[in-house]
Amino acid sequence: MSLSSKDLLDALRSVTDPVTALPVLPVLKESDLTVTGDAVTIRAEPGYLTDAAGRKALAAQIEAAAKGAGAQQVTLQLNDTIRAHAVQSGLKPIASVKNIIAVASGKGGVGKSTTSANLAIALAQSGARVGILDADIYGPSQPLIMGVSGKPVSNDGKTMEPLRAHGITVNSIGFLIEADSPAIWRGPMVTQALEQLLRQTNWPDLDYLIVDMPPGTGDIALTLAQKVPVVGAIIVTTPQDIALLDARKGLRMFEKMNIPILGVVENMAMHICSNCGHAEAIFGEDGGKRMASELNVPWLGALPLAKSIREQTDSGSPTVASDPDSEAARLYHELAYRVAMGVAALPKDMAGRFPSVVVENLKK
Repeated sequence: MSLSSKDLLDALRSVTDPVTALPVLPVLKESDLTVTGDAVTIRAEPGYLTDAAGRKALAAQIEAAAKGAGAQQVTLQLNDTIRAHAVQSGLKPIASVKNIIAVASGKGGVGKSTTSANLAIALAQSGARVGILDADIYGPSQPLIMGVSGKPVSNDGKTMEPLRAHGITVNSIGFLIEADSPAIWRGPMVTQALEQLLRQTNWPDLDYLIVDMPPGTGDIALTLAQKVPVVGAIIVTTPQDIALLDARKGLRMFEKMNIPILGVVENMAMHICSNCGHAEAIFGEDGGKRMASELNVPWLGALPLAKSIREQTDSGSPTVASDPDSEAARLYHELAYRVAMGVAALPKDMAGRFPSVVVENLKK
């Protein structure tokens, strides 16, 4: 029986990621296959990065699916390229940044900035080029969390060079003002400051830029959602009802801006006793998971309330960097993995795919 390209495509599109159980190759095309008798060459581009073990497991699944469809010899070419994806209509992407991801919450105090920092470092440890922008002008915390200080230098008097920490590039208003100096600015000044931080920073070629958004859904957060060209948003909440009420508002705000929701993260889901290891749901249980299900958005996972995470954050060395073999670091890596897969599944940016069309008035 001859090898059918259609059967082969169907089999390959059913392959799921070994960690998340999400489809890996839903956009695989017939042109990605070369069939010669019972031998096939498969060119696959998952669109996200994984470690050596994950890559090996994924390759084994793809090969097994192809052989199940009748292939006797399988040659696999996995492309690790991370592509740029579409942003809100009317906004211009940042030339050196492929994908901007907003991390937001309906209210403060739910661990959004800690989640942002660990997510960024986990993505960088997967091999991606990552930056983080602290968009909380009134309460910048990334300089402390990332353990980096100093002021960005400007080599041309117009743009500034971001600082680096834990393998990622960082910029924040906290680098430009004194640590105990309040930013006594009204809304328009705040949004102008953020746009300058975003567009006048010499970001290196980045696969992902994590934007640590200010808390709430007021005028400032709404304006930033309208002006920052993001590919998707992550909502961070705790399980308790009072946090979930505001998290829903934050989620709806992004939906009104036609910004895809990459998923919900439930932070402080369980308190882990540092003495005995006992887990207790202090703030309730599965609230974020239920919200994600009710609103039909992805569930990205739950993170613990642990003394070690707080201590590592306060010391300027987030968990993923300082304790990479811990259970908490594993959870942050799984979160990053799901986020990268979610971005890869979004519509790609087609703005740079087409050449400029010039119409000239040719005189005879």
